[in-house]
Amino acid sequence: MLDEALSAPQVVAHQLAADQNAYAALGAALREQPPTSLLTIARGSSDHASHYLAYLIMARLGRLVTSLPMSLITLYQSKIESKGLVSLAFSQSGQSPDLVSPTQYFRANGARTVAFVNAAGSPLEAAAEHVFRLHAGVEQSVAATKSYIAQLVAGARVVAAWQGDEDLSAALQTLPQAMEQAAKQRWDVAVDVLKGADKLFVIGRGTSLPIALEAALKFKETCGIQAEAFSGAEVKHGPMALVDEGYPLLVFAPRGPAQAGLLALAEEMRGRGARVLLAAPEGTPGAELPLTCTGNEDLDPIAAVQSFYPMVEALAQARGLNPDQPRHLAKVTKTH
Repeated sequence: MLDEALSAPQVVAHQLAADQNAYAALGAALREQPPTSLLTIARGSSDHASHYLAYLIMARLGRLVTSLPMSLITLYQSKIESKGLVSLAFSQSGQSPDLVSPTQYFRANGARTVAFVNAAGSPLEAAAEHVFRLHAGVEQSVAATKSYIAQLVAGARVVAAWQGDEDLSAALQTLPQAMEQAAKQRWDVAVDVLKGADKLFVIGRGTSLPIALEAALKFKETCGIQAEAFSGAEVKHGPMALVDEGYPLLVFAPRGPAQAGLLALAEEMRGRGARVLLAAPEGTPGAELPLTCTGNEDLDPIAAVQSFYPMVEALAQARGLNPDQPRHLAKVTKTH
């Protein structure tokens, strides 16, 4: 897991050098024939990556994106209107039937179907009209790291191509260097604080919420911690009643419109006695976990998760667990 997480900057550089014409062509097609609706199809870490793409599309392009409950197709046999639809499927393996079946359905019914897949020759690749390889190489660890980051980057590339945003495209090209710096950030204090924890809130908002979702999953699968992810706004609608003296919170507060509210929340939770681990750019008051800034604030969450992965791997080790072999889990999960 650690080796694969630390290889992510090279993975991203490799991906950015590949398929440039294909991304440009998809972006041009989306401009020339704008979709009437968009949806994402994914599970687990891939679903968190799809949330990041969805947020960028909604924030930058003003088009609503739905996360598909796959059982609508696989179990309920719903006849979803597909005219003008663009579906975006994310998967490391491309093997799960509940990703393949909806993609097949939408394509057969006139939608434009896109898949972002790491493993070559998968059923999902065969089902989709447009396929983008993640170029992450073989991922041995059950817990996804480099493939998740590659999915985030692929999503940002789609948005940059669709918008024709030269600034975002330029920032993507410098992202590997920022990630190299992010991988060197020291988050040892989080290991010290969380090595005895049995529960945890992970907080984000906007583009950092998909990172919070991913972090909470990693705490569960590699460290055995009952971690829940919430928006910085949603946590106030009930969940914060659980916060008492010493309750641990990890707050992701990268640059952007959501940062001020997240910093205020961190301060409020400290006032309630919570043990707040604040991840924010260096120099931010109260930040114990330094975040690396990239060439565009919308890419900062990618650098944030690059810093998070080595910490959570070390935390698993500190708790006497093997992060490479989480119990009850397999690399490929096939659901229907």
